[in-house]
Amino acid sequence: MLLEGVFAAIPTPFQPDGRPQWHHMERNVERYCRAPLAGVVVLGSTGEAVMLNDEETREALRVARDAAADNRLLIAGVGHESLIETLKRVEHAASLDYDVALVRTPHFFRPQMKPAVVLNYYRMVADASSLPVLLYNIPAYTAYELPVEVIGELSGHPNICGVKDSSGKPERIVAIVAATASAPRRNIAVTATFAPVTRRMLNAQAEAAGLAAALMPAEAVMAGVGYAAPPPPAFKIRTREVGFQVLCGSAQTLLPSLAAGATGGVLAMAAFAPQACAEIYMAWKDRDTVLAQEKQQRIVEAADAVCGGMGIPGVKYACDLNGYYGGSPRLPLLPLTAAKRDEADRLLADIRH
Repeated sequence: MLLEGVFAAIPTPFQPDGRPQWHHMERNVERYCRAPLAGVVVLGSTGEAVMLNDEETREALRVARDAAADNRLLIAGVGHESLIETLKRVEHAASLDYDVALVRTPHFFRPQMKPAVVLNYYRMVADASSLPVLLYNIPAYTAYELPVEVIGELSGHPNICGVKDSSGKPERIVAIVAATASAPRRNIAVTATFAPVTRRMLNAQAEAAGLAAALMPAEAVMAGVGYAAPPPPAFKIRTREVGFQVLCGSAQTLLPSLAAGATGGVLAMAAFAPQACAEIYMAWKDRDTVLAQEKQQRIVEAADAVCGGMGIPGVKYACDLNGYYGGSPRLPLLPLTAAKRDEADRLLADIRH
């Protein structure tokens, strides 16, 4: 699977009493799919995945899938502390035609998370998963940092396509890129314009071809006359070779991470300012260094304070501010104070939509 560009780490909307607001998630996803994003990540850290029960987890994945455009990649956060529960969530995401499984590091039994344990865990997930696996390192929340040498070892697995590294350290991106440079290259399906081909795109095309064939009587097929030819494919497929792909997890370090070898980013800031984040990537892709640096500098202070300092409550408030629905964080997290809201208003004054 091609993992390039900016992905929004989307929130899970809740009412003040903690009940999910699925219709707001649906509207958010529809709007994200009109932004210049490569796709969305459902039930990552920004989605408060650890706050949801199994029924809510399944419903969140379904609602986002139903609302998403077929040409946007869907990445499902499926990580759990146990292997068996992680695999259950992987298979549910696969049944909904998600494209990639994002698997965070187990961390509760941190003292026992030695390299051999982590290697075994991820290999067993990847062996059994029907989706490509994206490793997920987020030490700010897990208090555990996935060792670079372990990532390098795992990069050789045929069903592990990359890593999302949320350490916020471009120098660590450099180290990961170097450690995974010898990973096997893979030929993946892309469109004629080298955009990703999602599972939903393939299924829609197969269904259209099947319907056309079903509507054509057998005798007409045999005679070859009397009926128009089936419609051409909705898109043409070509292949592209990729290696192990590295995504950064902090908007404030997106440009230096891209310069270090990252292929894109999964960003909480893209949940409320997708255009501002995508402009950094697009300028970098166009090799306009001056513009890319200008776009990066524009968001650094807001990303540091709102996403880093204020966390989930800050991201949700910023979503409300920019026309998305953030809603309340789930307890025990509390909404922003009036002083923090004023600070967010100031920082986002010129990052509005």
